[in-house]
Amino acid sequence: MKIKTRRKTYDAVMALPKGKHRKPRKPSLLLHTVIRVASMFDLLATQFTYTSEGMEKVGRQPYLILMNHSSFIDLMIVSKIFYPKPYGIVCTSDGFVGKEWLMRFLGCIPTQKFVSDITLIKDMEYMLKEKKASVLMYPEASYSFDGTATALPRKMGVLLKKLGVPVVSITTHGAFARDPLYNCLQKRKVKVSADVKCLLTPEQIKGKTVAELDAILDEAFSFDNFKWQQENGIEITENFRADGLERILYKCPHCGAEGEMEGKGILLTCHHCGKQWELTEKGFLQALTGETEYPHIPDWYAWERSQVRAELESGAYKMEDDVDIGIIVDFKAIYMVGSGRLRHDSQGFTLTGCDGKLQYSQPPLACYGLYADYYWYEKADVICIGNQDALYYCFPKGNTPVAKVRMATEELYKMKKANKKASLVQREVDSPQANTEGL
Repeated sequence: MKIKTRRKTYDAVMALPKGKHRKPRKPSLLLHTVIRVASMFDLLATQFTYTSEGMEKVGRQPYLILMNHSSFIDLMIVSKIFYPKPYGIVCTSDGFVGKEWLMRFLGCIPTQKFVSDITLIKDMEYMLKEKKASVLMYPEASYSFDGTATALPRKMGVLLKKLGVPVVSITTHGAFARDPLYNCLQKRKVKVSADVKCLLTPEQIKGKTVAELDAILDEAFSFDNFKWQQENGIEITENFRADGLERILYKCPHCGAEGEMEGKGILLTCHHCGKQWELTEKGFLQALTGETEYPHIPDWYAWERSQVRAELESGAYKMEDDVDIGIIVDFKAIYMVGSGRLRHDSQGFTLTGCDGKLQYSQPPLACYGLYADYYWYEKADVICIGNQDALYYCFPKGNTPVAKVRMATEELYKMKKANKKASLVQREVDSPQANTEGL
């Protein structure tokens, strides 16, 4: 799937009228039927099956559907499970570009990933209460990079209490293994299944604190797709299974070099030290010579995260690269406005470009995560930052690993949040002392 693009000057784009907010439409049964029919081929190819638990508690009322996000087949799975019941879909705003009318009739609700969006809650409530349709939401907001859960936003429990409807969870098995994001949209022959569960009833939501609800969601969205493959003996025999693996395993644990890794065929190679690992049919990494540092891919990814954290703590972390810049201000196109320079360090993001006309900064506490993607709409790897005025899609021209930037954003947020909390606590501790001294 591709996205509509137009070339415009920065000034022309920023002068465009911003799209007005529109309330979501009730999903069209006709269009959902078309999707249901079109989905049959992929679902048959994967021999899709699913189990359900506790769905009798839901009844006929609309509910919130929370699903882990693995690949494009996720939408087909939902269509199979819930058709012909109406449901809207919380969708990233770039999904509306060039096809707004279609997305509206499908009941899609646009939102900006990792950007504060107060209207989203109102739109979801409107769909549930006024249109009497369920709402599908991917709380992770992004595809999983390494096959494990992506961090959920804190205080999701506030949303659950606000909506006051049953919560249904969908956990897929095999969807990631069939089409992992790093593998350049090459599909493997893997069976896909899902577990559907009534996670929370309205009564249970009322009786729990926000923290307790967040803990329940964290547990529901705790998974490891590579571990699932290994424990179930799933063999992936395609000879392209390691293609693009350097997108997540960008740093060599043997020599420490970054940006020298290449996944090709069934091998992952460090071109700095020459070491190679084979991605086996059962999802393990095996060094061809010497020690296998991390046979489990998520463990390698976790090690990279620890390295990023160490760089941040020491002050050594910095990413800076030339980028092509696309801007979204409406749903007509992504406007390519030229090139610029993107920088990320302990102070957050800074984007400059368009002959000095574009100057945008985003502090570390702006959001807990980052919208980063591989082979975005078959275009290139992307890093997206921005606010409600405009979204800036930055396509690195160099060798920037977007996975590292995403991890750095997440870890930097945690550090700044912890520092802010510690500062507030210290202020409360110091305050009585200051009051005493003033007596």
